[in-house]
Amino acid sequence: MSRLILRRLAQMALIMAVVSFVLFLVFDSDQFKRQIAVNELGGFGVATLTDDAYQAWLANRGLDVPFYQRYVQWVGDIFQGDFGFSFEKNRDVGPLLASRLINTGILAFWVFALMIPIALVTGVIAGMKEGSVQDRSVSFVAVLFTSIPEIATAIFLTVIFALGLGWLPVKSAMTGGFNPAELVLPVLTLVLYSFGYVTRMTRASMAEVMTSQYIRTAILKGIPYHRVILRHALRNALIAPFTVIVLQLNWLLSGVVVVEVFFQYDGFGKLLLDAALYGDIYVVQAATLAAVFVAVTSQIISDVGYTFLNPRIRFA
Repeated sequence: MSRLILRRLAQMALIMAVVSFVLFLVFDSDQFKRQIAVNELGGFGVATLTDDAYQAWLANRGLDVPFYQRYVQWVGDIFQGDFGFSFEKNRDVGPLLASRLINTGILAFWVFALMIPIALVTGVIAGMKEGSVQDRSVSFVAVLFTSIPEIATAIFLTVIFALGLGWLPVKSAMTGGFNPAELVLPVLTLVLYSFGYVTRMTRASMAEVMTSQYIRTAILKGIPYHRVILRHALRNALIAPFTVIVLQLNWLLSGVVVVEVFFQYDGFGKLLLDAALYGDIYVVQAATLAAVFVAVTSQIISDVGYTFLNPRIRFA
C-alpha cells in the first residue's frame, strides 16, 4: 500500500511539473505578455500599447531575462503562495482563489451529501432485480435527468420554485452573508444532473454481482436475502461506483461553471470564466493549476480506495 501511494505521489509531482511548464510556456508568449501589460498599464487594447512602453514594462517586470530563470522564479513564487495579481478583481490571486475554492467546496459538500446516498440506494435497488419494474423505473428516471442539460434544469427549477412559487431566491450571490436558502437551487440542479450517472453505474455493477456464482451459492444455502445483499454483494458492487464518485470531483470543479454563472454564485467556475473573458492571465494560470491538482489528487484517492474495496489488488 505504501509503495502504491509513493508511486502515485511521484506521478502526481511529475504531472504537476509538466503542466506548470506547459502552462508557463503558453502564457509566456508575446501575445499574452502584451495583454498583461495592457491590463497593468490601463490601456484600452493591445493595439494602443507602444513598443517603447512594452519594452519598458518588460524590463520593469523582469521579463527581459532568460526563460528558464523566469520559470524557476515563477515556480518559487507559487511555492511561497504568490500566484500573481488579479487586475480585474484588484487583489492578490492567492487569497482570491482560496475564497472561491472554499465557496465551491461548500457547494460540492452538499451536492455529494445528497447525491451519493440517493444514487447508491436507487442503483442498488435497481440492480437487485435486473429487468424488473423497479429496475426499469429507476433507469428511466436516471437517464431522463442525466439527459437534461444543467442550464435547462436550472431554468426549470428557477421558474417553478423562485418565480412561480416564490419559495427560493432567484440568485445565489450571497451578498447579504451566508444564506442556506440561496444554496438550494444550485445544489438541486447539480444533484439532479449528476445522480443519474452514478445510479446507472451502481445499477450495472450490482446487476453483474447478483449473477455471480458466490451470490447464487449464498442464496441456495438459505442465507437471508438482505444479508446476502449487505454482506456479500454490496461491497463488490461499490467498487466501480466509488471510482466514479471520486472522479466526479473533476466534473464538479469544471462543470460547475454553468450553474455558478447562472445563479451568480461566487465560486471557482465563475472566477475562471470571468478571468478568461477579461484576460486576467494570472488568475487563469492559478485556476488551471488548481484544477489539475484536484484531478490528480482525486485519481490518487480513487486508486487507494479501490485497493481497500478489492483485496486482490492490495495483496497482489
